Amino acid sequence: MKTTTKLALAGFALAFGTGAATAATTAENWDNLCASCHGTDGKAQTKMGKKLKLRDYTSAAVQAELKDDAMLKATTDGVTVEGKEKMKGYKADLSAAEIKDLVAHIRKFKV
Repeated sequence: MKTTTKLALAGFALAFGTGAATAATTAENWDNLCASCHGTDGKAQTKMGKKLKLRDYTSAAVQAELKDDAMLKATTDGVTVEGKEKMKGYKADLSAAEIKDLVAHIRKFKV
């Protein structure tokens, strides 16, 4: 096998292995992307959560109101109200599976 082919294969293996090793867990994604507004506990008792009047994800009534497909869309595409972005979309940052895992994570906040 030629040296360049070996180097290319080694580079591919290294890049693939590194990407898999550094993937964030759902809890880490929540902490890094969501908790600053929604709170680590989902209660939205943060400065931004209060300012934006975000819902308390620990509330059974709020959980019953929320639909998975709407949460998936909001997390993927973001939320805009009256032409103003209220929440950034994460389709460029997270895979569809990671976004689905975040929705499942929100469901775990229900008391």
